[in-house]
Amino acid sequence: MDLSNKEKELQPEVPKFLDFPHLPDGATRDGKPALNKYSSTVTKDHDFPGAQAMLYAAGISTKEAMKNYPQVGVASVWWEGNPCNMHLLDLGKTVKGAVQKQDMVAWQYNTIGVSDAITMGGEGMRFSLQTREIIADSVETVTCAQHHDACIAIPGCDKNMPGVVMGMARHNRPSLMIYGGTILVGYSNLLRKPINISTCYEAHGAYLFGTLSNPDDKSQSKDDILSDIERHACPGAGACGGMYTANTMATAIEAMGLTLPGSSSTPAESPAKMRECHKAAEAIKICMEKNIKPRELLTKRSFENAMVMTMALGGSTNGVLHFLAMANTADVNLTIDDFQRVSDKIPFIANLAPSGKYYMADLYEIGGIPSVMKLLVAAGLLDGGIPTVTGKTLAENIESFPSLPQDQVIIRPLDNPIKATGHLQILRGNLAPGGAVSKITGKEGTSFTGKAMVFDKESHLHVALKRGDIKHGENLVLVVRYEGPKGGPGMPEQLKASAAIMGAKLNNVALITDGRYSGASHGFIVGHIVPEAAVGGPIAIVRNGDTITIDAVNKELNVHISSEEIEQRLKEWKPPRAPVTRGVLAKYAALVSDASRGAMTDLF
Repeated sequence: MDLSNKEKELQPEVPKFLDFPHLPDGATRDGKPALNKYSSTVTKDHDFPGAQAMLYAAGISTKEAMKNYPQVGVASVWWEGNPCNMHLLDLGKTVKGAVQKQDMVAWQYNTIGVSDAITMGGEGMRFSLQTREIIADSVETVTCAQHHDACIAIPGCDKNMPGVVMGMARHNRPSLMIYGGTILVGYSNLLRKPINISTCYEAHGAYLFGTLSNPDDKSQSKDDILSDIERHACPGAGACGGMYTANTMATAIEAMGLTLPGSSSTPAESPAKMRECHKAAEAIKICMEKNIKPRELLTKRSFENAMVMTMALGGSTNGVLHFLAMANTADVNLTIDDFQRVSDKIPFIANLAPSGKYYMADLYEIGGIPSVMKLLVAAGLLDGGIPTVTGKTLAENIESFPSLPQDQVIIRPLDNPIKATGHLQILRGNLAPGGAVSKITGKEGTSFTGKAMVFDKESHLHVALKRGDIKHGENLVLVVRYEGPKGGPGMPEQLKASAAIMGAKLNNVALITDGRYSGASHGFIVGHIVPEAAVGGPIAIVRNGDTITIDAVNKELNVHISSEEIEQRLKEWKPPRAPVTRGVLAKYAALVSDASRGAMTDLF
């Protein structure tokens, strides 16, 4: 039955991407699947002679390759100046060579990135989250504009992983991801112990409060110690080594079936990572032959797996933001309430940094993520039946991997967890009616009440910490606002502040914000407060001295003032002038959704 115009107006709008001409599903050539499904548009006959001339010039060597070979985009998030990304060009070259050996054409390209560790605590951090959108835009743009038949993406740093997956979900052509890999563990020669990037920030907090010292050698100055940490925290290529955002996202995406088994725990500079690059060429051919597409892998079942892995391993709060964005892009119904549901049933079992002792490189030595998955699949907590880019199920992919050794100390038994339920808690209350995300491992306790100390920008808190204004003594809840997606703009991470608080051992301090945290952050912290201050959320009207309670048991975040007082203060509140009105951050602030919907920019 045809709908009336009025009925059509009332129908929910279906997300729409541009349609491209292509060979029909199941098309064959000489009895075999025709894999050049999209590229054939410009390579068949003489319909696009200019395009073919350019492709010959770019490297296609024969008429056979022009007319019949599929074209695979190899999208690395390569750039120099960041250890997470600096090796990805070489990984991409290895992938390209392997693809070509499969009688396919490979085209390397790269997209941009921002180093969270380098920009942390400065204005450059405002550009970090929006790179996820630029990466997604780039992968969608090149794949579609160049008529690529498939995509192999090679990300390295935090926003890279969700960015490439969002791009894959948009173009929805056979795709897989190769994680650039984790960095090895650093070592301090002066402190004689393992260190990593997070050590730098926590040591800085101790440095500011005059407590940075080596108990075994009092002759070492705090400057000598901090210099030694800076020099040796990052020993080479690879993403930050704990269960921070990069490893959180890589682990989750492997659990969703979008990578080869072991990708998320294989160190960046290991021979195994190069072997993975060779195997990826075989896998992408299988994806094309079987027409395995990203949106068939990005399902509610696979996102459930992603959340299970994140809770079990103590992953980053940023995972909430990125899973929501990936799910929305793939039209999967995922909300922040799903995270609480999974957190309530999954035990936290991993003794991994930032709250624990070990690193991803250590986990790799005892079997890596596939061995952890075997444990969780056997316990019925992880869905081993989901399809993957190998053409096999997740359970089939990990079958040949060893079980975790009996004497290992990194992953706790499920019946003796670090915490019986997940560390991520979704809070609501009169300070966060639209939700907020807390990271509470249990080591900090489960509730905190203190007096508000308010900062309208993170930089104001840095000044207060440097001056020594934040002191031991009465409980304080530091409120950092106007740092949300729109208000920041860019929702910067606040590792510098949270790590300084931990390093200074300010156990009387909690931190809440409408911004977000690094995966390396830990302590009594709450972020992603919705609505944010810039749009008139209740966090905008908190005053110094107000009493605030963070309650992880009842999942609440409240300021102890009456609803009438909140309403009166909101009436008196005036929105601040936008800090940025031109350039990429202004565009981002104008388009971005709130954090509870993933801070996306294409939810029109």
